[in-house]
Amino acid sequence: MRSIVAFYEVDREYGGPEDGGWYYDTGRFVRAIGFHLTDEAAITAVRRANRLLERLQRHRRSVDSVLYNGGRYRALTFTGVPPERFPAERPHYR
Repeated sequence: MRSIVAFYEVDREYGGPEDGGWYYDTGRFVRAIGFHLTDEAAITAVRRANRLLERLQRHRRSVDSVLYNGGRYRALTFTGVPPERFPAERPHYR
């Protein structure tokens, strides 16, 4: 199976006021960084990229901080074309 590894800028958005308020993680596509022929190779590349990103971003505020203003990235892998944003639809409280 062919897999694409891509960078996403991550953020957290307000979901609603239920149970004192809840938030959900979002991501905006930045760029594709790799193409792998096996899922194992793609997962290895994602793990390596995320370890490097954690080291490079260690001085940036965490996404769950009230003072977060963008600038954190994560690598994700997809079979097929990476989506422009995730999640595709806004989640609903259940």
